[in-house]
This record gives sequence, structure tokens and C-alpha cells, in this order.
Amino acid sequence: MKQKMLLGMLMLIVAFGATGQDINFSQFYELPLLRNPALAGKFRGDIRATSAFRSQWNSVTVPYKTQALGVELKSGVSANSDDYISLGMQITNDVAGDSKLGKTQLLPMIAYHKLMNSYRNTYISVGFLGGAVQQRFDPTGLKFDDQFVGGAYSATNPTRQTFTNTNVIYWDAAAGVTYSSETDKGLQYYIGAAYFHVSQPKVAFNPDNDMRLNRKIVFNLGISTPVGEYNTLILYADYFSQGGNSQAQGGVLYKHDMVQADEIENVSLSMGAFYRVNDAIVPVVKLDYYKWGIGLTYDANINKLKQASNGRGGFELTLSYKSFLNIRNTSADKMRCPVAF
Repeated sequence: MKQKMLLGMLMLIVAFGATGQDINFSQFYELPLLRNPALAGKFRGDIRATSAFRSQWNSVTVPYKTQALGVELKSGVSANSDDYISLGMQITNDVAGDSKLGKTQLLPMIAYHKLMNSYRNTYISVGFLGGAVQQRFDPTGLKFDDQFVGGAYSATNPTRQTFTNTNVIYWDAAAGVTYSSETDKGLQYYIGAAYFHVSQPKVAFNPDNDMRLNRKIVFNLGISTPVGEYNTLILYADYFSQGGNSQAQGGVLYKHDMVQADEIENVSLSMGAFYRVNDAIVPVVKLDYYKWGIGLTYDANINKLKQASNGRGGFELTLSYKSFLNIRNTSADKMRCPVAF
């Protein structure tokens, strides 16, 4: 019990000290706008919507819960061009620990995709994302050292700690670029880089403190290659650096088509595993059922907190939908099929 209390206090300190760090999903590949705004529109169809729900640290403290919703809409630029444009919105909401330290983001985005080579479907894409962010916490759930009297804590004991502001709103922005193409044997790939928190917005609750959101640089990789008539091997990887810290994550999915209706409306089952270096091993299962997709992961901790958490991290669930729209400027007729996996 004491170990769990100490872990909870540690995670609370991390939550307050990590306001300069970003949330991260195990199924990061399902949320392209959080990886790189230039990855928007890398799918077959006109519209894609992906939601995600993550709950972790249930076994040791108040669960940390994160939700996200990303929507992308794309269209060909003109009847005489295979370039296309993507518009969208990324919404996230994160609540952490006893203090209910929360962050809500509302981030519109735009990306332009320029066809460079029609033979290999080679595109260079540039994307921009930016909008408003609200950050807040609830001090009533916190315990302070001067509330421990004679070694015992009581919520009725007064504290000298005061908070004049528990809510802050700021503006944030990101930009990215990707290069995508394919080979003669059907292998598709993309590489990309993105720069988040360009202006380093001020995020301190106390206006006298100059605490800023650390800039983040991200590198992205995706590879998809057929390994038979009904099977595909897919690899995703990201590396990012922020505030003097870095993280690498990646893994492989093996996708088997059970029903091949067309390029978008298939029934397939994917299984695999991902690895966040020195943090967690993440088994994955995903079902694509025509226009819908559902993915499930579970984090198995291998970091320094694994003893207190018994290796249990948390579940993550994603639900996605993608389709063509029955409108005149549908991308089915206006452009080539870009890298899409």
C-alpha cells in the first residue's frame, strides 16, 4: 500500500512537471495528425475519422484517461491535376491523476499533396496544424505536507498552499513534411518529419513563472509490402525528441484479408506487436470490417515502475471509419491512389 502511495505521489509530480511533454498513444499510427500533420490524407477514400480511448495506471493510482478524435477530408485540386488537399481537425482530451490535471486541444489542420512522379505515385506533402489548448487542474484532490500532523493526514487540516489560477488557455501550432512512394513490386512507404510547438507557448498556471511547452521534433516511417495474395506486412516507427528527452517506438502488423471486396471495403484481421524503448511492449489486434476498423492494445510495462504496477500499463481502444463521398469532387476520380495503409 505504501509503495502504491509513493508511486501515486511520483506520478503526480511527473504530471505537474511534464506539462512541457505531449501525450502519446500506443496505436500512434491510427492518429496521423498527432504524428505529423503532413500525414493527413494518406488513405484511400474521401473521409476518415478515428477515435481513441486510453486508460492506464489503473492498478496503482487514479487512472489516467486520454481520448482523441481526428477527422480528415480530402479532395482533388482540379480535374487536370493529381494533386490533392486535406482538411481536418484533431481533438484530444487528457485527464491525469488525483489533481485531474487536464488538457483539451482543438486543432484544425490543412495539408497539400503534390504529385512528383505518376509512375510510382510519388507525393511530397506539407501540412500545418494549430489551434487553441485549454489546460487545468483541481487542487481539491491534492494532499500537502503541512496537512500531515503527527504523521497522520486529514483533509480538514489547513494548508498554506494557495492557487490563484487553475486554468490557462494558449495557442499552439505544428508543421510537417512527408515523402511517399511505391516500388514496382507493390511495396509502399513514406518518411516524414514534423516540428511541434513552434512558438513554445507559455503554459504556467502562475503568470509569474515562465514555464513553456517544449518544442518537439518527430521523424516518421511507414512501410507496407504484400507477402502473398491475401497477406500484407506493415511496419510503423516514430522517433521524437522533446525537452531534452527522446523516445523511439515502432512495430509490425501482419494483415490477412478474409474478404477482398475492393480497395477500401475489405474484411481483414491484423495482429502484431509494438515496442516503446525502455517503456513497454504492446501486443496489437485489429479488425477491419468494410468501412470500419477497431483496434485494441495493452501496454505491458518494462520500465522502472513495473514493480509497483506489476507490469500492468493500460488498455487502448481505437475505432475508425473511412469512405468515399457521393459528391462531384470525390477523390476517386480526381487523383491517383496515394500511399494508403
